[in-house]
Amino acid sequence: MKVAFLGLGVMGYPMAGHLHKGGHDVCVYNRTTAKAQKWVAEYGGSYAETPAKAAEGAQIVFACVGNDDDLRSVCTGKNGAFDAMDKGTVFVDHTTTSAEVAREMALEAEKRGLSFMDAPVSGGQAGAENGTLTIMVGGSSESFEHTKPVQECYAQAVTLMGDVGAGQLTKMVNQITFVGAVQSISEGLAFAEKAGLAPKKVIDVISKGAAGSWQLSNRGYTMVEDKFDFGFAVDWVRKDLGFALDEARKNGSALPVTGLIDQYYKEVQRMGGGRWDTSALIKLLRD
Repeated sequence: MKVAFLGLGVMGYPMAGHLHKGGHDVCVYNRTTAKAQKWVAEYGGSYAETPAKAAEGAQIVFACVGNDDDLRSVCTGKNGAFDAMDKGTVFVDHTTTSAEVAREMALEAEKRGLSFMDAPVSGGQAGAENGTLTIMVGGSSESFEHTKPVQECYAQAVTLMGDVGAGQLTKMVNQITFVGAVQSISEGLAFAEKAGLAPKKVIDVISKGAAGSWQLSNRGYTMVEDKFDFGFAVDWVRKDLGFALDEARKNGSALPVTGLIDQYYKEVQRMGGGRWDTSALIKLLRD
């Protein structure tokens, strides 16, 4: 297919690359044009200097940008993609945003005869680079079936969760769950260190039992080594937790542990760790 991809950050850059490797005709857009030029030099395809130019003639338009306002900008802002997309075209948003802005963009798309899907991803930079992301989708079943085979260029699982907004709500569940795991691992490993145990040996043992998890196996060892200059940044997870906490206030959910961990991440930011990996929570228990 002829597709457009808007946003070439640490996730979007390799995701767009997988689309090209999958045989699709890809036109990319990035706010910093030099990044788009670099992508074309590496993969081929083409680039455009505005979202609208990238979206012209595209059968599917993908986006992976920073936040709610960034999404509004590439969709309906000056030279936004919606104004250039052909009627019936699907816009697939991989940004982690609020469910509210997903519904807002879906209504704007409908006015123009377009279809909008919220499709946040999980798996981090490594998942994007390896093409093994998990995608949780909100939208119509027709749009889902049309876009699923293309999304599978960079995903191991693509699942329709419900109407527009359901993808973002599911991503909130993902974030709520994984930060709880990171905090518990931090406490366990800090305890192991103070108890005089060999922390890496502890990870080797407990990862094979009921305490095993992706976070323990993939972040436990680097936590012990005090390495955090990689991965999913603290600044980003606080953005995501903000969406979850706001939504919880609206639907009456109780998120006492999540709210507490959000404040712990705020302390990490005060330490200068806004760009550290989320596993940096353990530093609060050491320092």
